[in-house]
Amino acid sequence: MESTKTLAPATHPNDRVKQSFPVTGMTCAACASSVESILANTDGVSHASVNFASSSVTVEYDPTITSADLQNTLRSVGYDLIVDTRDPEEAQENLQQQYYQNVKQRTAWSAVLTLPVFILGMFYMDWMPGRWVSLALSIPILFWFGRSFYANAWKQAQHGKANMDTLVALSTGIAFAFSVFNTLFPGYWYAKGIQPHVYYEAATVIITFISLGKLLEERAKSNTSSAMKKLMGLQPKALKVIQNGEEVEMPIASVQKGYTLVVRPGEKIPVDGEVSGGSSFVDESMITGEPVPVEKTQGSQVFAGTVNQQGSFRFIAQKVGGETLLSQIIKMVKEAQGSKAPVQKLVDKIAGIFVPVVMGIAIVTFVTWMWIGGDEAFSRALLTSVAVLVIACPCALGLATPTAIMVGIGKGAENNILIRDAESLELGHKTNAIVLDKTGTITKGKPIVADWHWETREDRYKQILLAIESRSEHPLADAVATQLKKEGFTPANITGFQSITGMGAEAKTGDGELFYIGNQRLLESKAIPLAKALETQSTDWRNEGKTVIFFSNSSNILAIFAIADEIKESSAPAIRTLQSRGIEVYMLTGDNEQTAKAVADQVGIEHFQAEMMPSDKADFVKRLQAQGKVVAMVGDGINDSHALAQADVSIAMGKGSDIAMDVAKITLISSDLQAIPKALKLSGRTVRGIRQNLFWAFVYNVIGIPIAAGALYGFNGFLLDPMIAGAAMAFSSVSVVANSLRLKATQLETTTKPIHQIKMNTLKFKSNINCTGCLSKVTPVLNDEKAIRKWEVDLEHDDRILTVETELPAEKVKETIGKVGFKVELIP
Repeated sequence: MESTKTLAPATHPNDRVKQSFPVTGMTCAACASSVESILANTDGVSHASVNFASSSVTVEYDPTITSADLQNTLRSVGYDLIVDTRDPEEAQENLQQQYYQNVKQRTAWSAVLTLPVFILGMFYMDWMPGRWVSLALSIPILFWFGRSFYANAWKQAQHGKANMDTLVALSTGIAFAFSVFNTLFPGYWYAKGIQPHVYYEAATVIITFISLGKLLEERAKSNTSSAMKKLMGLQPKALKVIQNGEEVEMPIASVQKGYTLVVRPGEKIPVDGEVSGGSSFVDESMITGEPVPVEKTQGSQVFAGTVNQQGSFRFIAQKVGGETLLSQIIKMVKEAQGSKAPVQKLVDKIAGIFVPVVMGIAIVTFVTWMWIGGDEAFSRALLTSVAVLVIACPCALGLATPTAIMVGIGKGAENNILIRDAESLELGHKTNAIVLDKTGTITKGKPIVADWHWETREDRYKQILLAIESRSEHPLADAVATQLKKEGFTPANITGFQSITGMGAEAKTGDGELFYIGNQRLLESKAIPLAKALETQSTDWRNEGKTVIFFSNSSNILAIFAIADEIKESSAPAIRTLQSRGIEVYMLTGDNEQTAKAVADQVGIEHFQAEMMPSDKADFVKRLQAQGKVVAMVGDGINDSHALAQADVSIAMGKGSDIAMDVAKITLISSDLQAIPKALKLSGRTVRGIRQNLFWAFVYNVIGIPIAAGALYGFNGFLLDPMIAGAAMAFSSVSVVANSLRLKATQLETTTKPIHQIKMNTLKFKSNINCTGCLSKVTPVLNDEKAIRKWEVDLEHDDRILTVETELPAEKVKETIGKVGFKVELIP
């Protein structure tokens, strides 16, 4: 379709509306291409992206046009957008169910009526009354149960477009028309000495097989979105609100910020908010991945989709509708499932030109057979051109990538891994360097008292310290206060609390005794002596990366504390798993060198950088990329956002800042580093599924179309029956979707042998790996080899030295490199 765009006033990108709509009426990949091109060429639309597998389109458009304008544009060519409903997803699901039932019914009736036509056509082809019976049965099969193929083809033709329905309508229509002519006027052929054949069985079987393929395809496609349905099912449809002192039930769509809601035992929390009364324990495993319920009291935050346990409580709604954490998770998953992997963009272009090319091949096939076909030239020309039209399948190509992406992203969501776009899923498996932020990523991001030593046993001092730390606003004070409260102490009465900038705090008790809590500079400024044993202890703790604080009265030190950011239990095993796959792990932190080294040593990281500014982190990622590495950045804070944006694959911790999660393409809801190896494994499996799908889709068409055109006739006299071609076409689409669904069975859990138990050899080779382009070819094969822990190429060395840390012998490494056409020579 050609359209002339009128220039509208420029709209700032931030003013544009970006919205996803369910689409109805798309029956094949070429349909998706048509919808995308029609919307993209609509005045006021800056971008349109169709996901055929999820039957949705994401449109970015100016506020000068409305969703109704977009809907009318598509309706003119036989498609529709669902825009005028409060719950478009539910409306789409209802329409899909209706469509599925409709296809099911049409397929069943087509099959019932096709069976006698098939029997008559195959075994009683010369029985003249049988031809009239076949004609009578074929009419409802083609023009009632198969009417959608012809209606859609006509709508497409009106706008100069062609899709899968065009191929089906042309092939079956031509076969039917030829058969009707031969039934009504057989004498025309007898006069020429030719036996007139009819092909009612070919036309009807094609309609039945393709309808069956559509039925199985719709059923399989609904399975790809099951993860989304599970997420959406976490939110209740109705809730209880306090109005005028009474409980009133209302639909969730009606709740507004500030409403007071009631949650009973066992109920799901409907929106995000803050507890205002009562207490309970809430299962937040949906968000955190932690199985232990979290206590909720007045002032605690609660989140939509989490499940209340025994108690009841009231809470004030703070985030409703699309603002809730659950809604954001659903939105991220939907956007990701609608996004396109880079390989899909190429496939879309192929699907767009596929149908016209096939129609051209069919015409060439017809003309060729009319020329070389001899006495039965017309019959053979008709059969082969119909077979070409039927066997060609852009659907298999169109479904290859999006179905695998959808299932992969759904599998990630089930494992607390939210993938925001398809490109991250496609790139993840190529990662060979991972950069980890320290605080909040490797560590829990919350300081605790790791150790303490008291010079006195009097509990009153602990009560005094608790009182001082409870008044302090210093971030380390909360760690000490929390520990003392756990020990069962209550604060004493103090007066004259005063914060001392850069050093600590001081306070007095009722009898005027003075106490200090702070760093060593505070002690020195107050001339309080530090005993040799305590000095040694504090030095040891600092060497372990801990922060040391002192508690004293005006003359003596009473206690010393080691404050540390506790390392997550999962960090060290996750890092070992990554290293065992040959991925280099780096740690970056704004913390001091001592602390950074202590944490790196504990989790087994060799490469780390301390005292890094946000821009330094981004520069570090750039340097790794300049070395030809595919870099993943993992962070949780605003200070990581620059580096996250720079990285090839960006991963945010789910408990981190909103900005980090907005920038990152992958979010780990549970903030568990063990999810990173899972995400990379999922990426590898998904890409493998895409490659398998594309391989078979291309092979099917490359082999099938020439056979249908009669390429084998000169060798063995074989001509493909159009009805067999129809069955093969239907099978190709279903097989692609079925292969994608195999991803659902993928086990992402990995058990890794500890590195210290594996005997590793460091081998050095001279190589002809001369540039970053060469590196990109070598990277996948070396990364896929599980026995290679680490490798790097020195491109600046004259001999391009390849260093490999592996348990493999040198010959095996040579063989691995040789797979992609490079040669290496072992350096003794």
